[in-house]
Amino acid sequence: MKILIAGFQHETNTFAPTKASYKSFIQGEGFPPLARGLDVMALRDVNVPIGGFIKAAEANGHELTPVIWAGASASAHVTTDAFERIGGEIIDAVRQGGFDAIYLDLHGAMVTEHLDDGEGEILERVRQIVGDRMPVVVSLDLHANVTARMFRHASALVAYRTYPHVDMAETGERAARILERLVSEGRPLQRAARRVPFLIPVNGMCTLVAPASDVYGLLEGLEEEPVVSVSFAPGFPAADFPECGPTIWAYSFSQEAAERAADALFEKLVAEEARWDVPFLSPDEAALEAIRLSRTAHKPVIIADTQDNPGVGGDSNTMGMVRALLKNGATDAAVGLIWDADAAAAAHRAGVGARISVALGGRSAVRGDAPLEAVFEVEHLSDGRFRFDGPMLNGMQGELGPVACLRIEGVRIAVSSVKMQVFDRNLFRVAGIEPERMKILVNKSSVHFRADFEAIAETILVAKAPGPMAADPADLPWERLDPDMRVRPLGAAFHSLQPVEG
Repeated sequence: MKILIAGFQHETNTFAPTKASYKSFIQGEGFPPLARGLDVMALRDVNVPIGGFIKAAEANGHELTPVIWAGASASAHVTTDAFERIGGEIIDAVRQGGFDAIYLDLHGAMVTEHLDDGEGEILERVRQIVGDRMPVVVSLDLHANVTARMFRHASALVAYRTYPHVDMAETGERAARILERLVSEGRPLQRAARRVPFLIPVNGMCTLVAPASDVYGLLEGLEEEPVVSVSFAPGFPAADFPECGPTIWAYSFSQEAAERAADALFEKLVAEEARWDVPFLSPDEAALEAIRLSRTAHKPVIIADTQDNPGVGGDSNTMGMVRALLKNGATDAAVGLIWDADAAAAAHRAGVGARISVALGGRSAVRGDAPLEAVFEVEHLSDGRFRFDGPMLNGMQGELGPVACLRIEGVRIAVSSVKMQVFDRNLFRVAGIEPERMKILVNKSSVHFRADFEAIAETILVAKAPGPMAADPADLPWERLDPDMRVRPLGAAFHSLQPVEG
């Protein structure tokens, strides 16, 4: 076959402080930087879905037409300019024709300044050009908020099965197999979909532990002939629109088989709703527990500063956990990353060994957060260039701009000029911090860090420090959620939380 391929990924937190501009996608911000044409083919060796698809398609002798691939760190809305420029390139290529099928590497939770459903819009524009018969297969992130519009215009949707997302390339390979199956059968797949009636905290979605590990184990068991594919997207619980939330779906050439598979997974989820709840620690509780455990630990105690995770829309600059570590006398502790280009520039001007007075971070505008005004020692400087050696983006090059390690009392702080989630140990090393040698590590991440850090962790604590991404979705100021959606496991339905008029 001749297959057109393209990718456009963004996870949108509509409550976050900073939007995703076109520049965000050029930089990548933890994703590969924007690539066009044949440069997209270089992603074949990167753990992203399009990489897996390219390898599988090439192995089977298909001819690929690469258009564009763009991704940016989770944030508030994608600007209209960025959406229309990147999405426009995809649509223009589709219009030119000359291919037999389409594969798109999308996220599934993109909200733009002018659209609730970025992926649904792209798919509808594509379908208007190619008609109903052409196969259009799409891979989605595990955190997709899957919409009716996406289902309507895609021939098949297939989602990741791991969080941390170590199976991104594998998901692209599965998309390639489904595309070939569609073509060989010459008929459309039948679909059964179920919307789960409660929002799931991001921290509860980790597939390394129950209940998510149990659900995905059942999912894989259900994917046997005549069932072609089963997916479960727990959703991204920070997008304020009616179709936000978890979704289960199954494909088969038999409608009855698809319905049975979707029902089996749905029944397990709703029967075990209470298991999806997550306990959190306050900053002081997390700091004190980490200090206590570190006294006898042989490995670092890791604290997930989950509410400022740039992977879900935080800006990676809140200072709540830094203050808690200092207040409680932590030693041999490191925090990463604090995104503060001004502080990094001041450190580079001063040089290693200098003491500088800066107001570090604290620009989130979140109640309870403020810059930390203090004197810091500059311990290390670098240009911020590094390689990902962890499981998620293994082998890819990363750039953080000028980076500094600033020390205050017993706490080292990795400061970057580009925003990026800490899901690879090398994000500490580029700041001169060896993570394995620290007693305490604070990671601006929710779950992805586990892929590379769990092997070196004595234990992992989850802190609910002030930040723009509420770890408990019930804490968010929802306005447009589905009225029947429960705002957390075993929580109240959204309609019951609305004020009564009159």
